[in-house]
Amino acid sequence: MSEEAVKITVRPNGPLRVEGSIVLKDADGKEWDLTGKPAISLCRCGHSEKRPFCDGSHNRIGFQCAATPGNLT
Repeated sequence: MSEEAVKITVRPNGPLRVEGSIVLKDADGKEWDLTGKPAISLCRCGHSEKRPFCDGSHNRIGFQCAATPGNLT
């Protein structure tokens, strides 16, 4: 049985959009209940009231971040 690959899209000036078979755990190993959620958006700006999830705060604060692939080395 093949599992769907997880796809992460870096939204320009916005969140990380995560799609696929997602398991999200906190630092203590507790899982968020993502039942019925085929995709989630994770905050990158640090201002969301619903962290780790995005609540659109990046728009309010004018968050800017380029989102282009680069060399990791």
